[in-house]
Amino acid sequence: MKYLLDTNICIHFFRGRFNLIDKLETIGLADCAISEITLAELVFGAENSSNPDRNHELIQQFTDQITILPIFDSIYKYGKEKARLRKSGNIISDFDLLIGCTAIENDLIMVTENISEFDRISGIKTENWILR
Repeated sequence: MKYLLDTNICIHFFRGRFNLIDKLETIGLADCAISEITLAELVFGAENSSNPDRNHELIQQFTDQITILPIFDSIYKYGKEKARLRKSGNIISDFDLLIGCTAIENDLIMVTENISEFDRISGIKTENWILR
């Protein structure tokens, strides 16, 4: 595995935007993963949408093909980074911090549209696959 996909990347992929279908076909889903936090955010988005059943089916098809990483191994990194960020006045959302720490602990590149937030995490590697 090489990449951890952020929630916004998954949503753009589901919507067929930014040539992400081609990008993921080229890279292969076997080289990608999502955090269980991303899965939780996707499920919430489906529940909050105008067509929950269709969106849950999309999520299920996607998660049948991709690795879902637990956050357990990232908890100590999360605590350390949250304290460091708070002291520096650069806090980020808990969910993004957990996702980012999961990328670090699994030695993965964080793929996100939200580079400026994730780059605040010490030691993270990021890529933005969204070309605007």
